[in-house]
Amino acid sequence: QVQLVESGGGLVQAGDSLRLSCAASGRTFSTYGMGWFRQALGKEREFVAAISWSGAVTYYTNSVKGRFTISRDNAKNTVYLQMNSLKPEDTAVYYCAAARTAAATMNRIDYNYWGQGTQVTVSS
Repeated sequence: QVQLVESGGGLVQAGDSLRLSCAASGRTFSTYGMGWFRQALGKEREFVAAISWSGAVTYYTNSVKGRFTISRDNAKNTVYLQMNSLKPEDTAVYYCAAARTAAATMNRIDYNYWGQGTQVTVSS
């Protein structure tokens, strides 16, 4: 079992930055890949970023490349999502997720544990 708790969401203006954190407990954190997904009101949950167990491999959806950075601290059992140059279209509930394997993966089906989500709202 893995428990995930996100924090760091909030209301910001376009162009601002936020850093989301996801604290994990349960299974050994350094043995699995992690990901961030988001779900806007009335839309499907979509992939945002993923990171492998070591942090050596990362993936991003095209719309956030160059603005968002995923990272992890295995000593703190925490994964982060640094979000810069935020846009109104980034508004969504952001979820962190733990993968079944150590690899980074963009596929939602590869994740079997999810946090409760944190709201990010970007005003124009």
